[in-house]
Amino acid sequence: MTDGQIITDLYEAFGKGDIPTVLAAMDTGMVWDEAEGFMYGGRYHGPYGVAEGVFSRFGKEWEGFTVTPYKIIDDGAGDVVAFGTYTGTYLPTGKSMSVHFCHSWTLRDGKAIGFVQYVDTLVIAKQLGLIQ
Repeated sequence: MTDGQIITDLYEAFGKGDIPTVLAAMDTGMVWDEAEGFMYGGRYHGPYGVAEGVFSRFGKEWEGFTVTPYKIIDDGAGDVVAFGTYTGTYLPTGKSMSVHFCHSWTLRDGKAIGFVQYVDTLVIAKQLGLIQ
């Protein structure tokens, strides 16, 4: 299986709410970087850190949160880039967002070891009514 297919399968599992499958695709040494300025911005380590620091918050703070990739590029050497759209309603404000993202993945031996999120956090904050 190619690295691009692993990431495609990971997004499909996330879309179905199959978080155990998503976490199983991560190496125990996973380093996950959420964009600075994003509500969950920062660095998380390992699948457990990602589950607790990011995924569990999506379940509690959002209604209908989706991550929909529309293009995945696999360089064939362990680096995969995904372009897509986030959508959902942020429960604390009751406002919805739709914003493009770019995710950079690094894989080794069939497991994700690195993730970096690129997203316009100002657009998110404005759409969700966190700032004017």
